[in-house]
Amino acid sequence: MSAQPVTPNTPPDMVNVEVDGRPMQVKKGSMIIHATDAAKIPVPRFCYHEKLPIAANCRMCLVDVEKAPKPVPACATPVMEGMKIWTQTARALNSQRNVMEFLLINHPLDCPICDQGGECELQDVAMGYGRSVSRFAERKRVVADEDIGPLVATEMTRCIHCTRCVRFMSEIAGTYELGGIGRGENTEIGTYIGKSIESELGGNIIDVCPVGALTNKVFRFRARPWELIARDAIADHDALGSNQFVHLRRGEVLRVVPRANEAINESWLSDRDRYSHQGLLAADRVTAPMLRDTDGVLREASWEQALEGAAKLLKQAKSSSAAALVGSATSNEEGYLVGKVLRALGIEQIDHRLRVIDSRLQAGTASLPRFQMPLAEIERAGAILIVGSNPRLDQPLLGHRIRKAWKHGAKVFAINPIAFEFHFDCADQWVSEPSRQVASLAALAKAAVEAGAAAPTALQNVLQGAIADDRARAAIAALQAASSKLVLVGDTAHQHADASVLRALARFIAQATGAACNEVPAGANAAGLNALNVLPTSGKAVGEALRANPETLILYRAELPYDVADMAAAQNALLAAKSVIAFAAYANDALKARANVILPIGLTPEIDASLVNVDATVQRQSASAKLPGQSRPGWRVLRALAGNLELPGFTYNDFAEVHADVAKVLAAASSDTPAESTTLAAQSETGDGLRLVATVAPYSVDATVRRSPALQSTPIAASATVAVHPADAKRLQIQDARTVKVKSGQGEAELALLVTERVPVGAAWIESAQDASLKLGVMGSPLTVTRSEA
Repeated sequence: MSAQPVTPNTPPDMVNVEVDGRPMQVKKGSMIIHATDAAKIPVPRFCYHEKLPIAANCRMCLVDVEKAPKPVPACATPVMEGMKIWTQTARALNSQRNVMEFLLINHPLDCPICDQGGECELQDVAMGYGRSVSRFAERKRVVADEDIGPLVATEMTRCIHCTRCVRFMSEIAGTYELGGIGRGENTEIGTYIGKSIESELGGNIIDVCPVGALTNKVFRFRARPWELIARDAIADHDALGSNQFVHLRRGEVLRVVPRANEAINESWLSDRDRYSHQGLLAADRVTAPMLRDTDGVLREASWEQALEGAAKLLKQAKSSSAAALVGSATSNEEGYLVGKVLRALGIEQIDHRLRVIDSRLQAGTASLPRFQMPLAEIERAGAILIVGSNPRLDQPLLGHRIRKAWKHGAKVFAINPIAFEFHFDCADQWVSEPSRQVASLAALAKAAVEAGAAAPTALQNVLQGAIADDRARAAIAALQAASSKLVLVGDTAHQHADASVLRALARFIAQATGAACNEVPAGANAAGLNALNVLPTSGKAVGEALRANPETLILYRAELPYDVADMAAAQNALLAAKSVIAFAAYANDALKARANVILPIGLTPEIDASLVNVDATVQRQSASAKLPGQSRPGWRVLRALAGNLELPGFTYNDFAEVHADVAKVLAAASSDTPAESTTLAAQSETGDGLRLVATVAPYSVDATVRRSPALQSTPIAASATVAVHPADAKRLQIQDARTVKVKSGQGEAELALLVTERVPVGAAWIESAQDASLKLGVMGSPLTVTRSEA
């Protein structure tokens, strides 16, 4: 067979085709549907989705190709040099209309009550390709609905078997929870055994479903799409800053959907970002200023009275005995003004790193951290070393990028205190209780030294006793051999007692192997707050500052005790403080019992704000949701408070002026990672007892998420459980116990027992940020676990 003619000046990776008589060049190996989309020629489709593997099972995209004996599916037919494609021939259109008629045979005519009505792909295509009257008079089939959890509602009679949801769960989410059962007209899409979906990305099947078979259970029957107003917004529950649309009716957020941004979240959204809006109007939302009167009763007050009360307390505060805790989701403008107001009063213990317990993490060093390997490039990495992180749940869309890299052949290594359930396979992983994590990472660093790297002076003490084995050498060799490699330092590492040592070792390994070192900021806007110097100059971590029992406690979007690693210290500091001033959206019982002033402020969807994500990208959003009651944007409250304090430099008239000042600071902020100033040494305690592994469940990360009923009903939500290794359970004679008593130096709790090999010997895994773990200490704390008394 002779070679196909090639038009001169055609790039080697392109081919020449004609679409409806229009010549064009398209990428070699792409499908016809890619060519028609590039030419902006509409071809109907149901099963095809640009982010999913090709299935070609709906046949709606049939088109004519020269010399083809019958129409071919555009989504599954590769382009070839010289191919001529027609989309509007009588044969192609008749084929599409016939397919449409078959799809509608069993589809119920319930558009008036379907949540998908008004934004349904089937409705749209049926308008152009459907018949006004069906020729089929047979009874329509009915499919029983499954309960697949509190987030997604099912009406499976509407399903057209496009399998988009199946492919999303298997290929993107990596959980393989949905599949096809039966054959022919008896085919059903389901979970096989009628279980709840246990995926952090499962809500995306609502978006990919082209009909009303899978809908948003939280939004169910609440409004029609044409009643809603869409506003651009930024997700504020992890440091990625996913782009989203907030859909409102009369100022109330009714649902959240993804806004495509290939550099950040592609076209996906985590369930945490999608459903957390339920918490915006929680029962304990503060809607009016509150001031404690002379009788000691906390009452509603006017803004003037509350601001005067707060100003009076701040004027009386001793700068040496005052501490300010700033929530990591605080916007740049609010963080900037918080620091400006408090430093004008001489208060220097200001911190947004509420879960950091290692005071050696460069306190007072303001810089703008950024990923050395941009988020969008992670999927092209050839080798990845994960240090102290469960990216699948901590930052779900970062975990998605790592999964994509693994699917493309990347070798993934991990060092963690728990064998987390990743949705990718690890080439090797080191799982050890917290006090031995430094030794595990130091072994890899020592292997890098043996390979010729020069160790920094700050790590000499750590590497002196390290021993590199064959596993460590293999990991270092894989990192060195890959053309693109990454060392990722995550949340669990930041919350470690030796976080500074783990970070320094990770940076050294990255430098020695030529890898990028990505340190995940510990909070939604941690990067921005770090650049704006919302940091202590005293060198004290939050827990250390709270254990000093400050007389004045200032809380800005920080909920005690749940947002702090040392929950017991936070609770005790709240009880011991003489003055508590809270800029808060919520007021739990603990805050109401101790606060002198509560100033209600808006949350991120309700205010103009800017946040900085992992790539140091400043993302700005406008207010969308209506502020409840008398709540005000935080920057306005801070400006008014500065006026009551008679502080100079707070003559801001609108948000744009504050943002302009913030932009100058961020532009001038250095992105250089500071070098360790002192020689580091591991200080984690060792011993024969169990050590606490305290991780924050994905749906406990902040106050808004903790108040979302739907998220708290999922299997991923935090549970009052202690998990231990079978060997420890046998040694402690608790292997058959249902509940156990867990004791620390600060208190005790009775928890359900889970025996699993995912926990290393010598560790007890308990999720933090819940009442059950209030008095059990921080990461690495010694624990005793005994059988509960009958």
